[in-house]
Formats: sequence, structure tokens, C-alpha cells
Amino acid sequence: MGHHLGTKDSLIPLIDRLNKYPIGLVDSDKLREILGLLFDEQEAFIASRFPLEEATLEELVRATGLSGETLTPLLEVMADKGLVMDMPYAGTTYYLLMPGLIGFFEFTFMKRRTDLPMERVATLMREYLQESQAKEFFGSETQLTRTLAYEEHIPVSSEIATYEQARELIRRAGMGAVGLCYCRHKKEHQGKTCAKGAPVEGICISLGSAARFLARRGFAELKTEEELLEVIDRARELRLTHVTDNIREQPSFICNCCRCCCELMAGVQMGYHDGIAKTGFTAVINPEDCDYCGTCFPACNVKAIGLAKGETFASPQDRFAAVTAAVCLGCGACVSACTKGALSLVPAGNRRQPPRRKRDLFVRILREKGRLGPFVASRIKKQVRRTLLGWLKPGRRATS
Repeated sequence: MGHHLGTKDSLIPLIDRLNKYPIGLVDSDKLREILGLLFDEQEAFIASRFPLEEATLEELVRATGLSGETLTPLLEVMADKGLVMDMPYAGTTYYLLMPGLIGFFEFTFMKRRTDLPMERVATLMREYLQESQAKEFFGSETQLTRTLAYEEHIPVSSEIATYEQARELIRRAGMGAVGLCYCRHKKEHQGKTCAKGAPVEGICISLGSAARFLARRGFAELKTEEELLEVIDRARELRLTHVTDNIREQPSFICNCCRCCCELMAGVQMGYHDGIAKTGFTAVINPEDCDYCGTCFPACNVKAIGLAKGETFASPQDRFAAVTAAVCLGCGACVSACTKGALSLVPAGNRRQPPRRKRDLFVRILREKGRLGPFVASRIKKQVRRTLLGWLKPGRRATS
């Protein structure tokens, strides 16, 4: 299917629709070029007419004015491209328009595709995220994503909830898949590789319904619980940082992030130090054990470790490293890098309980951005309509 060949203005309804999500897309020439490559004109129109929540084919027929026979193959293509998520349930398929981030930006690079100028798209996305989108993604008080700590480095005296443990998230999901790393695949199209040697293939984990969709559409491969745990172990060997949804129930992914490729880690390095929710721990260095060998520097995925500042050293041999607590995510990826045993995790006192579910997370972010109205109105309208439809079903008995 061809790319969007219409005028720039014809993308405005799509951008307006995408900006109803908690993480919108800041309009710019680069964004319009990206959307023009990912959506053809008909797809852009359909996407612009999507409600804020999932919709059936019949609902989309009413919203777009297109027939079901016309819409069905188009929605199939959009799902294959990762623009729309399809969710079969009890004989009915529900469709959900994906946000740009986290959504179809990532999905675009979770397949080996030949229908797009991938090098151009990679360059556009990198420049767009750095120039226009960082504040929209990282700037809200409530973060979209959160860090998970390496459980083996957490102090024995500290309590850690099940939702804070990568292995427990996998066990509770009951469903998982593994696919391409969006960030490293994008870097690959820019002629770059991971400095840590982290792979592009088989390293990013999706969970639950997201895993089913990604596997069904060729973005990922279903794996057993044991295989998913092996991915976590491999990520820890490479000292990657685990990142997941900033919610307590049913997170949809666990990314394993490096300092050189990951867009999330790049945001922290750009100065958005609270752009990812922290673990509630921080790394500390015992200066008496540190000989400033530097092995921990590349282990930190947000570049939070460096020469201790404000110290006077009698000689170069007296130098020691220190952690910038405001930057540290508390993941513990650096701890095992220190052969002197100078690094450890300690409670930081900055732990905030994540929202319970994804819709709670969305409501909180939208409220902070002053954009809650359309989301709430859509939910109320849909709930009322579903309630009315339920009462109108034949045989439904009224109760007082």
C-alpha cells in the first residue's frame, strides 16, 4: 500500500486525534513526514475517526461512513503495520488505534520491513524525538514508564512488591512474547550498534494481550515462562535496565535498555531526570573501596556515575567515583560491574506507588496536562451507550 500523498493539511485531523492520548505528538514538519510515510491517505482518515477506546467494526462503520466490506481489509493492513491493535474476544473483534508513543513508532521497528524507507524513517524519528517530542513524553509529573530493580541487589531489609519485580511480572502475566528491540533496530538503520553488545533480536518482552497481538501480527514470537526468564537473565548479564509500564496491574512490556540506543535512557541523559519513574533505591559508592577504575561508568545506562565532585584529591590515586542521586534510576545494573564491591543499592526514599491500571495512569497524566475532558467524555458516552444496549437486549428483565 502506498504512502500518504496528500497535502500536509490532510494530516491535521490525524494529529488532532493522536493528541487526545496522554502522550500526544507535537506537530512539526518532521512529524508530518513520518505520519505521511506510515499512513496512506485512507488509513490516516480512518485513524482520525477512531474513538478513544476500542471499537467494533460496526462502530467504525458509523464513525467513518465506510462500509464494512471496505473497512475490514484496510483494518487488517493497519493491524499488520502496527497502526491499529485488533483484539478478538467472544466472537467479536475490537480495534484500538495505537498512540504514537508508546505505540506505532516502536512497532514500526519491531519488524524487518521492506515497504518503508527505513533509514529515512529512523533518521526522522531520532531528530523528531530530540527536537520536538522530549518534553511531551518526559515532562509530566506522572511518568508513563518505570524502572525495575535487579532483585538480587536490593538490600535484604527492604520490602519490594510483586509489581516491582521483573520475574514476578512475567509469572503473573501468563502470556509473553519476545521480539526486536525498536531502539537498536532503529540505530541499525543509522549504521550504529550497541556499545554493550546488546542484541537487536529476541530481547524486548511483551506481556498479556499485547503479546498475543504482536505475535499474531508477526512483530514478536510467543515464548514460555522459562524462555522469558532467560531473556531477563541475559539482559542482566549485559547490565541492561528493565523498564515497564508505570502501573501495578497487567503491564504490557518489559524493555531491556542500554545507554547508547534506548530513547528512554536518552531522555534522562538529556536532562529529564524524572522522566522515568525510579525504583525507590539509589546506587551508592563506598569511597574507601573505590579505586576509580572506571568499570562502573559504562555500566550505568543513564550516565549517573562519574568523578566525585567537590572533593579535593591529594593525588590521582586518591580519586573515587560517585553517583548523582538525582539522575540514578536505582536499577542496580551497575552493581555487579564493580569488582571491588564498592557499589550497592540503598533505599532512596523517592518511591511513589504507580497507578493501579493503565486507564488510571492515562487519567492522571491527562489531568496534569489539562487534557482530561475529551477522555472522560468519551468514557462516559461509551459506558452509557453500552448500558443502554444491554438493557435493550431481548429478554432483559428490569429490576428495581
